[in-house]
Amino acid sequence: MVNLEWYRTFKAVYKTGTMTGAADLLFISQPGVSLHLSSLEAYVGYKLFDRTGRKMIPTEKGKVLFNAVAEPICKLEEVEKNFQKSTEKHTPTISVGMCFETFQTTLEQYVSSLPFNLIIRFGEYPEMLDQLDKGILDLIITPKRGVSLNIEHEAFSSEQMILVGGKETDAEGFYDVLESKGIEYAEEWLKEQKWYGTTGDMEHLFQFWILNFGHKPDFRPNYIVPNLNSIIRCLKSGAGLSVVPDFLCKNELENGEIKLVWEGEKKLQNTLYFGCRKKNSYPDEIAHIKKLFRQVMS
Repeated sequence: MVNLEWYRTFKAVYKTGTMTGAADLLFISQPGVSLHLSSLEAYVGYKLFDRTGRKMIPTEKGKVLFNAVAEPICKLEEVEKNFQKSTEKHTPTISVGMCFETFQTTLEQYVSSLPFNLIIRFGEYPEMLDQLDKGILDLIITPKRGVSLNIEHEAFSSEQMILVGGKETDAEGFYDVLESKGIEYAEEWLKEQKWYGTTGDMEHLFQFWILNFGHKPDFRPNYIVPNLNSIIRCLKSGAGLSVVPDFLCKNELENGEIKLVWEGEKKLQNTLYFGCRKKNSYPDEIAHIKKLFRQVMS
């Protein structure tokens, strides 16, 4: 089914004559404009513009389509404006992307008090960066910077990957081996323990192991659970090990519910960034969410 936003984008390109002009007019990214336009061309089955340099010259078919849809689109936009004016308060909707564990630890507690609508999306960081660039997401929280010139990244905090254990884990045994026999024997000691992992990739464990032992771990976790918060809850009730971001288990460590076993001879730290488009329609709402994150992670 055709997306009505494709027609709105088509009209903006027709009026401005450039992809950039349409993106500025609609407050979406230039790749988003290109995606809408190519989707519409695929749907109708013919080219709508000839691309000459930076100018978009409408084809004869494009002119015919514009004459057919321009007035209906204008009427819809007018209805939209009148509807907004008739409501007592227009409530914007913000789409934010982050990992599931970050949401549970930070923003979840504030959702019910937000003065705007919120859609949370979970996914892999490359996917979220792409959705942000295309205008699907308005803000992401990520440890990885993208390369799009349309996106700006603002560092606001950091996370350290640490080796934690359950309250019944023999951490002293690890320290004795590490001090008396060295890093190679300490690695063997660790491999003999019970490990927790998640159903997703084990990037945290891989990075930590490579940094401190020079290679990827040659074992698989004994217990695979849905997410990192599940790991922390499991560790509270017994023995076992896992590599997790420090901010996810700050309270459990302070309360003695789990143990900090090792930070590594070389510490693994990631910078956390807010990612948003340089031009967006919701600066106040995005600033509000950023403020909440800073409060929680300060």
